[in-house]
Amino acid sequence: MLHYKTMKMKYQKSYKIMVVIAAASVMQSCFVAKNYERPQVKTEALYRTDAAATEGASLAGVSWKTLFTDPILQGYIEKGLQNNYDIRIAMQSIVAAEANLKQGKMGYLPTLSVGANLTHQQLAKNSQFGSFFNGSLDQYQLAGNLSWEADIWGKIRSNKRAVNASYLQTIAANQAVKTQLLASIASTYYQLLSLDAQLKVAEETLLNRDNSVTTIKALKDAGNVNEVAVKQTEAQKYATELIIADLKNNIVIIENTLSILLGQSPGKIERGTLAAQAMNVDVNLGVPADLLSKRPDVMAAEYNLITNFEMTNVARSNFYPSFTVTASGGFQSLELKEWFSTNSLFANIVAGLTQPIFNQRQIRTKYEVAKANQEKAYLQFEQSLLTAGKEVSDALSQYKNETGKLVIREKQVDALKKAANYSDELLNHGFVNYLEVLTAKNSALSSELDLIDNKYRQFNAIIMLYKALGGGTQ
Repeated sequence: MLHYKTMKMKYQKSYKIMVVIAAASVMQSCFVAKNYERPQVKTEALYRTDAAATEGASLAGVSWKTLFTDPILQGYIEKGLQNNYDIRIAMQSIVAAEANLKQGKMGYLPTLSVGANLTHQQLAKNSQFGSFFNGSLDQYQLAGNLSWEADIWGKIRSNKRAVNASYLQTIAANQAVKTQLLASIASTYYQLLSLDAQLKVAEETLLNRDNSVTTIKALKDAGNVNEVAVKQTEAQKYATELIIADLKNNIVIIENTLSILLGQSPGKIERGTLAAQAMNVDVNLGVPADLLSKRPDVMAAEYNLITNFEMTNVARSNFYPSFTVTASGGFQSLELKEWFSTNSLFANIVAGLTQPIFNQRQIRTKYEVAKANQEKAYLQFEQSLLTAGKEVSDALSQYKNETGKLVIREKQVDALKKAANYSDELLNHGFVNYLEVLTAKNSALSSELDLIDNKYRQFNAIIMLYKALGGGTQ
């Protein structure tokens, strides 16, 4: 009979605990944290262009392997994406974010710990307990402790969402690093090709300068020009040699830069020629709203906003009472030989609500800080979108400018090369002076070098436009 009453009392206690837990679950369904909704950002006028934005595949949707057809460059991009140190560092950030994500998913589960300990007390022999235990007391304990908090106000759920958004932000940030690396490798490679082309022009010009020195000396011997003309022509030759020296130095520097981007020691870089390059692509911008899903930095900024939004939910929930259940149980004995006896078993369960009343304003301060961080994240999100629109506009303007200049520059080079050739013939017949010849030849060399630079800038503008639109993720 006594055993029956004891079992009934235990059942009633368990029933009460279950009722409290069920009530907490019902409260959770009534009081939930706010759900995130994307703010109404304006994307209509992000691009400063006369052309209307059109639906359809934009340049951002083109695979980088389709955009960059040079097989050598394709190999470098693949190598850079594997070996670049910025990429490898970013990957470790993802590993850390994955660890936090796994922890965030465990928020609904209880915590459980197990411990064993020996407690020795030396008591006064004249005290009440000291006389009974002969002056000393040993107690052996093996216990487990369990704690669980009900997610009444959605705090655990919001924290889980925040961790998930933080993980996605890390993924987007990693993609932004990849996009930047891809653009940097391509831009540096084309810059190297343009330097090679300029060096070739300069070296060919140097041969002509050598011939010019020989010709001007023969004219001086014939009495057609003086020694000043000879020295001026020699000086023009030396100036060309200086241009060649600077170009060779720049080539070494750019080779070293590309080597570092590829994650390797500085060294010689194999490459093609500028003349063999072509990027015949349809420069379609698509709609500005595409930047929200194409630009990894914009995506990262929005995930940061989501993280701070959810952390505001967490901070808000701290104003309300928390429901927790704690339990402990195990073996406890004064004698080692009776430690694991059934009479040594003990257990206790505590369930209750805790309402914060006064805690030196810590909860309100955390909430106000969370709100400020959320507003800051929102402003950063808007700023990232505006910056993306500016980069698209800048790259598009640069592309149009360099493309238009190419037509004019080619005509300029043709005219100046003909003028330089005519000036040599006219000098031989005494119709022009040597200064006119020097001017014509210097102008011809400068225009050829500028034409090559113009072609590089056009390629680079396409690369920058591709990156600005969010290309490179395919």
